[in-house]
Amino acid sequence: MQLGINLGYWGAGMDGDNLAVAQEADRLGYAVCWAAEAYGSDAATVLTWVAAQTERIDVGSAIFQIPARQPAMTAMTAATLDSLSGGRFRLGLGVSGPQVSEGWYGVKFDKPLSRTREYVEIVRKAMTRERLSYEGAHWTLPLPGGPGKPIKLTVHPEREHIPLYIAAIGPKNLEQTGEIADGALLIFPSADHLEDTAITYLRAGRQKAGKTLDGFDVCPTLPLALGEDKDVERLADTFRPYTALYVGGMGSRKQNFYNQLAQRMGYEQAAAEIQDKYLAGDKQGAAAAVPHQLIDQTTLLGSVERIADRMKAYAAAGVTTLTLAPAGFTLEERLASLRAGTQALELAGLA
Repeated sequence: MQLGINLGYWGAGMDGDNLAVAQEADRLGYAVCWAAEAYGSDAATVLTWVAAQTERIDVGSAIFQIPARQPAMTAMTAATLDSLSGGRFRLGLGVSGPQVSEGWYGVKFDKPLSRTREYVEIVRKAMTRERLSYEGAHWTLPLPGGPGKPIKLTVHPEREHIPLYIAAIGPKNLEQTGEIADGALLIFPSADHLEDTAITYLRAGRQKAGKTLDGFDVCPTLPLALGEDKDVERLADTFRPYTALYVGGMGSRKQNFYNQLAQRMGYEQAAAEIQDKYLAGDKQGAAAAVPHQLIDQTTLLGSVERIADRMKAYAAAGVTTLTLAPAGFTLEERLASLRAGTQALELAGLA
């Protein structure tokens, strides 16, 4: 099992330290550094900045938002980043959510599965450097009846095949991801529930494509907080607002994929309470309603030894790249968490 690092969103308050975190992860042998985007910083700029100042670590978009870019633009960005980084780019895609898609980008959040499938097909076709033409329900290239002609990408990516990941939560999206992608970006993963909530659907998708999970990258992100085992509850409390935001406030009441995931993990009552309080404006009450067990199951908390045990469980559940989001109020605390990740991986015998 490999380790990755997720820098999260640029502008989240730790910007001055993010480059140092990425460079330390590079030095420690982490496999990939991911950056996110929502409606603030864009991931492509951050990844370019990181790639220019690191040597070996891959850089990946977690995610480029599908409603934000035409698929040909994404192919251009992927090819350029792969070329500039010397073949170190991983392309992660996702549909975002209805509030961001429609409120920020003005793109209807409808038929996300078929939209994602067409998007991936166009991106991959463009990156083969063949002349691009496509006929689908969402995109037709070139537009009919006009001056447009099939054009081919002029940039040469470093590699013939750039790894393509999809951020997936729901069963249908997970199955399609297994069918059409090279990896899955997962959030709020519990090793205890990973088979039922993700792996079984990914496996079904791979079978549709005539493949197995061999070579497919199962890549969840987990926050990590280093400390003594007797302080696990206190460490978990630092992630209450984060969990409440996603389970309670991401998307609408009817279209909150994180809330639905918590329900599938057995937290139906708590998920409903968190959402009710969050949408009513009681963010503190929503955070207080998050069960400790839900946080503990979806993070890495405590000593290096405890984290190593959890890493073993994730590896046994089918995780191939474990992405860490190291917590800390100072740069040194975040760097210590990074080092603890490599120590735990070695202690678990997974390095």
